[in-house]
Amino acid sequence: MKVFNGKMGIIIAGIIIGIIASLLVFFGNPANMGFCIACFVRDTAGGLGLHSAAAVQYIRPEIIGIILGSFLIAVGKKEFSPKGGSAPLTRFVLGFCVMIGCLMFLGCPFRMIIRLAGGDLNAVLGFVGFALGILTGVFFLKKGYSLKRTYKQPVLEGTIVPAASVVLLALLCLAPSFIHFTEEGGGPGAKHAAVLISLAAGLIVGVLAQRTRLCMAGGLRDIVLFRDGRLLSGFIAIFVSCLVCNLILTAATSGTYFTLGFTGQPIAHTDGLWNLLGMYTTGFAAILLGGCPLRQLVLTGEGNSDSASAVLGLLVGAAFCHNFGLASSADGPTVNGRIAVILAIVVVFIIAGANTFRKEK
Repeated sequence: MKVFNGKMGIIIAGIIIGIIASLLVFFGNPANMGFCIACFVRDTAGGLGLHSAAAVQYIRPEIIGIILGSFLIAVGKKEFSPKGGSAPLTRFVLGFCVMIGCLMFLGCPFRMIIRLAGGDLNAVLGFVGFALGILTGVFFLKKGYSLKRTYKQPVLEGTIVPAASVVLLALLCLAPSFIHFTEEGGGPGAKHAAVLISLAAGLIVGVLAQRTRLCMAGGLRDIVLFRDGRLLSGFIAIFVSCLVCNLILTAATSGTYFTLGFTGQPIAHTDGLWNLLGMYTTGFAAILLGGCPLRQLVLTGEGNSDSASAVLGLLVGAAFCHNFGLASSADGPTVNGRIAVILAIVVVFIIAGANTFRKEK
């Protein structure tokens, strides 16, 4: 695994992940959604019956694979380190806000890159919003924002989520009658690669992301704070390899893996302002969390219970968004969704200010 140390290592990892993201669409995942942490957590919430949106219900093995891949490699490399206690409820709320932003945009930062690689120009405005959110978060970091230190915890605490992931996989494979599934042709939840392919993809991404510390929010943050482009180079590599793979698949299959434009894009809307504000919310909250949704899953696999709190916030946030009509659709954002994004931005600003300018006693 030493090959993944340094900038070249993260570029190699990005190339592999970009190819995987494109091939997952070929094997059955929704178009321009080979990988999306927010969408797949949302589908998993539906699969567990936490929301009733029939179009997006399926336990995604990719999420299970990322957590278990990170866990296994962390244990193997003696980097599994159960810790937590750094404002877990605040992190839960930030994860909740991240999901509100993602479901306004219809994708996490990972899918934002994949949508760009599929020719979806709506993701350009999403990227602008994401970058502005990162800059806002960096402002607070420079002023001293902190959720304070973490503490060493028992091994059991760090293994709860990986163990729960194994249970979810067992439910999916051995007891599907307990799971909610989107019916064939009923929506994005019905489109998925075979379980073993999805699980293998998740395991590989989990291992690579753990070894390289891959993080979209961290990549832009490090550019601004340290002039360090290492993390960002990984996502550039994901974009380039996914784009090339999409173009090859389009030529080879006469499919539509790449379609340049704003309109007619799969599982996307064209409301530029709310695409921008959705990803602004995501970027801002992700900086305060210390990483994007992908990074939170990887840290959870490493035993970080604070990141597990953020992941639970994502899960509950996804259920809340679909139960109360906050999530966007191809028709655009809902009124409830617009209100929720504004409120989420306000909440994130309050959290940022309260943990930056508070006076220590």
